Amino acid sequence: TPLTAVALDAEMRTLTGIGELDRVLGGGLVDGSVVLIGGDPGIGKSTLLLQMLGTLGAQIPSVYVTGEESLAQVASRAQRLDLPLGPLHALAETCIERIIEQALSSRPRVLVIDSIQTIWTELLAAAPGSVSQVRESAAKLTRFAKETGTSVFLVGHVTKEGGIAGPRVLEHMVDAVLYFEGESGSRFRVLRAFKNRFGAVNELGVFAMSEKGLREVPNPSAIFLSAHSGPTSGSAVMVTREGTRPLLVEVQA
Repeated sequence: TPLTAVALDAEMRTLTGIGELDRVLGGGLVDGSVVLIGGDPGIGKSTLLLQMLGTLGAQIPSVYVTGEESLAQVASRAQRLDLPLGPLHALAETCIERIIEQALSSRPRVLVIDSIQTIWTELLAAAPGSVSQVRESAAKLTRFAKETGTSVFLVGHVTKEGGIAGPRVLEHMVDAVLYFEGESGSRFRVLRAFKNRFGAVNELGVFAMSEKGLREVPNPSAIFLSAHSGPTSGSAVMVTREGTRPLLVEVQA
């Protein structure tokens, strides 16, 4: 096909209702995009995506597929986060063929898979979580997203070495790779884009974990500065730029 014959429509974006997530995604959700979110277990990946579906649920249909928790656990978490349960739809399933069959009948605009390591396909005899199972399942989900225009989020756990568990090939198959990071013992979390076909890769989203889930931190400079009343020896404030946002950081020596 000659590229002159291709319709160059600007990609339609849907705001997730979480400003820091929209910033890292490049301005919102793109129809048919596949986003991989990696991070250590317990860092808040499931919480962030459930909150996103809670804000999106009233506008567009979505399905949260859980392969690690029961539906009762997902419902109790949503209740704890004060999310409206009415628009939230969940599916407890790990077989990719049944997930896609269900998605084709319910036609969600957003599909969350938590996590890709638990998903398996009937075509392969390998154990769930193996390289071949994860790769084949992700390939089927990517094909489904492109054919139907569904936005798909894949949750991936991070190994001790810091890479996403399973094959590195996942990072090549998806449209965006986001890492969710946080210091142990700190309530602050940083969402960083390592690859994004629809936006900049140096954008940062900053969140604070609270009893009611993740809260946005629109002014991260306030975190990085000490409240000194006067000049302090060995301390200087510098300005650094992350993506489109300048940050003030205190450097101590």
